Amino acid sequence: MKKKLITFSFIFCFFLQNFAQTQADYPKLVVGIVIDQMRWDYLYRFYERYGNDGFKRLLSQGFSCENTMLNYIPTYTAIGHSSIYTGSVPSIHGIAGNDFIRQQTGEWVYCSQDTSVKAVGIPDCKAGKMSPKNLQTTTITDELKLATNFRSKVIGVAIKDRGSILPAGHAADAAYWYNGDSGKWITSTFYRRDLPDWLQKFNAEKNPSTRYLEQDWNTLFPLESYVQSSQNLEYEKNFNDEKGVFPLKLKNLSEKKKNSLITETPFGNTMTLDVAKLAVENEQLGTDEIADFLAISLSSTDYIGHRFGINSAKIEDCYLRLDRDLADFLKFLDEKVGENNYTLFLSADHACAHNAKFLQDKRIPAGIFNDNEICKKLNIYLQNIYKKENIVKTLNNYQVNFDYEVIKNIPHEELIKNCVEFLEKDSAIQYVVEMKNAAQSSLPQAVKERIINGYNREFSGEIQIIVKPAFYHDSKTEGCTHGTWNPHDSHIPLLFFGKNIPYGATNREVYMTDIAPTLAALLKIQMPNGCIGKPIEEVLKK
Repeated sequence: MKKKLITFSFIFCFFLQNFAQTQADYPKLVVGIVIDQMRWDYLYRFYERYGNDGFKRLLSQGFSCENTMLNYIPTYTAIGHSSIYTGSVPSIHGIAGNDFIRQQTGEWVYCSQDTSVKAVGIPDCKAGKMSPKNLQTTTITDELKLATNFRSKVIGVAIKDRGSILPAGHAADAAYWYNGDSGKWITSTFYRRDLPDWLQKFNAEKNPSTRYLEQDWNTLFPLESYVQSSQNLEYEKNFNDEKGVFPLKLKNLSEKKKNSLITETPFGNTMTLDVAKLAVENEQLGTDEIADFLAISLSSTDYIGHRFGINSAKIEDCYLRLDRDLADFLKFLDEKVGENNYTLFLSADHACAHNAKFLQDKRIPAGIFNDNEICKKLNIYLQNIYKKENIVKTLNNYQVNFDYEVIKNIPHEELIKNCVEFLEKDSAIQYVVEMKNAAQSSLPQAVKERIINGYNREFSGEIQIIVKPAFYHDSKTEGCTHGTWNPHDSHIPLLFFGKNIPYGATNREVYMTDIAPTLAALLKIQMPNGCIGKPIEEVLKK
């Protein structure tokens, strides 16, 4: 009996010891970094020019999922951030675009709009009437709050409101975003009644006019060394009313101009990471055994890509500067939180296509899908049949959105058939499919799955348009954009780094929706309630 008691005591103590070790094995801080519009190939396209402590450190000491794809369309910012943090898709989480139409009423909805709240930081500011109200599922940040009985702290930081709000989730302590009209960081009454003292001080002392843009934007290295980029300004949109010739004149701009223009320079990323550092320090993130979460989105990469195109020297210089900013931020986390106390992931909300004219000039098939012009032609065609004007409201999000007041007496199946037949004749379009019948269509499985995942019957149009590869909707030939299913828009980086992350890589196809359940497994918490992703097992094998 005594021997059995000793054996039982030994086993019980061993269990308690291992349980305590397991409990203490969680990171003190989880950091999510989403780089807006970052293509996967940027990790390697500029690899030789990166330093050792930014992207290269993440690659050499962390785990890289080399074949991470978006599994829905359209591929836009709000959906990407929502899908990363919910592990879900528009069909379930409800964010069907940056903006979309409430199909029953015809109301235009901006992804994070909320007229029931007010701006904090600037009085009567429309840009502050924002919250995660339109997001219909929990996020991994919400689940962390629930798992710790709301003792964890969760904060979102981004220039774009949607890049801060949607990742931070419904239960966040705060989400902060940048207002380009005033040059100040703000929030809304959804989170709190006043800005914290540290952010008020930052707004007063370190706005763009007094720090970040007291310099022109010149290249880090001699311009002729940017051999991975095009120097042809023909493919770029004007910058500050002039063609974008380096150095880009910034320091002599008015304060108002600097406030808005910083978002389209690499210094917007620097500013965002400076605010993130202040959040870590002043909110004491990662200072106890209860895991906290800092959700960061770096938005300037998207603004720069849209304006100049992904083949521009501005993009190359932006990523070389971002590499330095990341190195500085990682060093900060090492010192403030502890090198083995935080877990970080880095990904993107979507990627981006090459400028269509650039590809055409290189004899590669590409083109523009002018959705506004095609919508006008479609309405003329339908008017000739049904004697009614403006039957189609918009082709927003590559979808046919009807005006239901106008079409209420029109045979619906016939209307769908006529729209499909008309659109299929357009030279920029590859497929046209009625959303509710997508599963029975003859489309390739990968395209079909993305249509189904992206279709939300409350907020999506009834017909999905799939344009040809390297085609995209726009009205101009400068810059570039995204939104389609193709790899140029849907292949993104995914790096895990820090505590409990093994070194390695996989070329197995994984999805953006796998990020949240992988974090849930690392944190030993429940995955979000609309999650369809699966944990990436290779990341969990340390």
